[in-house]
Amino acid sequence: MPIDRRHLLLGSLASAGALASSPPVLGLDAARLGVRPGAPNEQSRVLQGAIDQAARSREPLLLAAGLYRAGNLILPHGAQVIGVRGATRIVFTDGPSLFSADGGNAITLSNLEIDGRGQKLPQGRGLVHLFAARSVRIVDCTIDNAGGNAIALEQCEGHVSGNVISGATDNAVFCNDNFGLVISANTIRNCGNGGVRVWQSVKRHDGSIVADNTIEDIDARAGGTGENGNGINLFRAGNVIVRNNIVRRAAFSAIRGNASSNIQIIGNNCAALKETAIYAEFDFEGAIIANNVVDTAENGISVTNFNNGGRLSTVYGNLVRNISVQRPETRTEDAGIGIGVEAESAVTGNVVEDAASIGIRAGWGPYLRNVAIDGNVVRRAGIGIAVSVAPNAGAATISGNIVSDARLGAIVGMEWSKTVTGDLARDGPGKYTQLTIANNQSN
Repeated sequence: MPIDRRHLLLGSLASAGALASSPPVLGLDAARLGVRPGAPNEQSRVLQGAIDQAARSREPLLLAAGLYRAGNLILPHGAQVIGVRGATRIVFTDGPSLFSADGGNAITLSNLEIDGRGQKLPQGRGLVHLFAARSVRIVDCTIDNAGGNAIALEQCEGHVSGNVISGATDNAVFCNDNFGLVISANTIRNCGNGGVRVWQSVKRHDGSIVADNTIEDIDARAGGTGENGNGINLFRAGNVIVRNNIVRRAAFSAIRGNASSNIQIIGNNCAALKETAIYAEFDFEGAIIANNVVDTAENGISVTNFNNGGRLSTVYGNLVRNISVQRPETRTEDAGIGIGVEAESAVTGNVVEDAASIGIRAGWGPYLRNVAIDGNVVRRAGIGIAVSVAPNAGAATISGNIVSDARLGAIVGMEWSKTVTGDLARDGPGKYTQLTIANNQSN
C-alpha cells in the first residue's frame, strides 16, 4: 500500500498516544515491595525495607496516592522518598521522629503530606530530623501538627523549599550548626515558639539564606525574653542573608539576630509584631538592615547592645510606621521607638511615621559612638530624633533630615530617658561639641 502524507501523520500521532499512555518509570514503585496505600495497620517495617532497597539501587522510592501509617523511619545515604503532591499522606505513629538520618548524602523528601498528630517528640527533636547530611532536599511537602519541631537539621547543608508547615508545637524549621542552608519559599503558620531558627552552638560562620518565606502567627509558649516568639531568629550564626520574607503576627520579633555578625536583613515585609520588629543585638559586628517595611510593632528597628559588643551597621531605605506599645502589661521606657542605633552606624534615607515615643534614637546613656543620621523623614512622633548627651556619650552627626509634627521637639538631647535640652534643630548643639547638627528641616 502506498504511504501518503496523511497516513504517515496519523501513524505518528498514534505512536505518540501509545507513549503517552505508558509513562516512563522514574523510580521504584513502593507497591511492588509490599507498601500499600490505605492499609489499616502500621507499615513502618515494610516501608523501611522499601526505603533501604531503593537507596541501595540509587532509585527514588515512589509512594502512590493514599494514606500510610509509620514512624521511626531511617533515611540512609541516597534515600529519596517521593509522593504524589497533595495526595500521599503519611501519619506519624511512634518513635523519636517520623523520618531521621545520621549522615549520608543526597537525601530527598518530596511531595509528601506528613501529619505528626500532635504526638509529643523528645526535647529538641523534629518530626523530620537529619544529622550530618549533605545535599539535603526537603521540598514541596506539607508538614502538620508536629509535637516538637517540624524539621530539625544539625550539621547539614541543602535546601528546605516550597513546603507548607503548620501547627508545630515548637519551631517550623530549627537549624543548628549547619552551613549554607537555603530555606526558601516556605509557608509557615501557627507555630508554638518559632518560625525559622538558624543557630550555631558557638559564634561562627553559617552562611545560610532565608528568603521568600511567608511566616504568620508565631507564639512564645515556652516564655522567655526574646529567644521564643520570633518569625526568623539568628543566634551566633554569621554571614546569614534574610531577604524578601513576609512575617506577620509574632509574639516577639519578625527577624531577630543575636550575636550574629555580618548579617543582611533586606527587603522583608513585617507587620503586627508584639515587640521590636527587626533586631540586631548583643555580641555582633556588622548588620545591613535595608529596604524593609515595618507596620505596627512595639519598636521598629533596633541595633543595640554596644555594651556587649554590638556595633557596626547601616540602616537605610526602610519604611517604619505605627510604632507604639503593643504589650501594656510589660510596658517599658523603650517602647514606641521607630529606629534605634548605638555605635558605628549610619541611618540614611528611612521614613518613620507615627512613632509614639521617638522617631529615630541615637545612643542610650554612654552607649553612643560614631553615628550618622542623614536624609531621613520623620513624621508624627513624640520626639523626632533623640540623641544621647549623657556623660561619656560619643559623637553623632544629624544632618539633612526632615521632621514634621514632633510633639516634644524635632531633635532633642537626652540622658537615658530624661530630656535635658531644648530643640537642637532650632538652638544648635551648644555645649555638646561632640554633636554636629546641620541642614535639618522641622515643622
